[in-house]
Amino acid sequence: MRPVDLAREHGLSTQAVRNYEQDAVLPPADRGPQGYRRYTERHAQALRAFLALRPGFGHRRAAAILYAVNDGTPDTAFRLIDEGHAELLQDRTTLTEVTRALANLTEPEDQHRKPPPSVSALAHQLSVHPATLRKWEAAGILRPERDRAGHRRYPPVAVRDARLAHQLRRGGYPLTRIAAVLDQVRHAGGVEPLEEALRTWQSRLTARAHAMLDGAAQLSAYLAG
Repeated sequence: MRPVDLAREHGLSTQAVRNYEQDAVLPPADRGPQGYRRYTERHAQALRAFLALRPGFGHRRAAAILYAVNDGTPDTAFRLIDEGHAELLQDRTTLTEVTRALANLTEPEDQHRKPPPSVSALAHQLSVHPATLRKWEAAGILRPERDRAGHRRYPPVAVRDARLAHQLRRGGYPLTRIAAVLDQVRHAGGVEPLEEALRTWQSRLTARAHAMLDGAAQLSAYLAG
């Protein structure tokens, strides 16, 4: 096969095929009498495996997987695959916990009629120490207001954020990840709009898992070749 033959199957340029060989995504190709590359079905399958792995594992990891296989270290390739699946599981677990926390997040009916609670009052509601709320504030999780005396006051939105953070913290999530979730809530304009983002997140995880299966099938065919 010529470079153009491999490229045509996937809508690539011939230079892209040469680059993949140079990066060891493809095994080295033999050269003809005039110095032209001569590819085989094994090269074609290596390219199929790489392109199938890329949507699920990302370009860099997919390239590293093929490099390891072509370098004769398949265990390294398997470790990279395991790491990709572990990351997917972590993302899926995070989504599950966030979804559960939002489902359990109910706002008291009189929340808007009461004066904003102080740090000690909100800490009492959540059964945490006031220092915990200050720590969450320092991490960017909470955004309290200040009264005329400079004391912290927590309006309904801040109370909501504190209760969501409390549920996620009980699930063992670090403050940095909780802060990222709260940023999403604020960017979405509240909890309800975030539900659509969670559905999109779920769809992306499903697509990624499916892509990982497709990639694994193509890699298995390459390893068996």
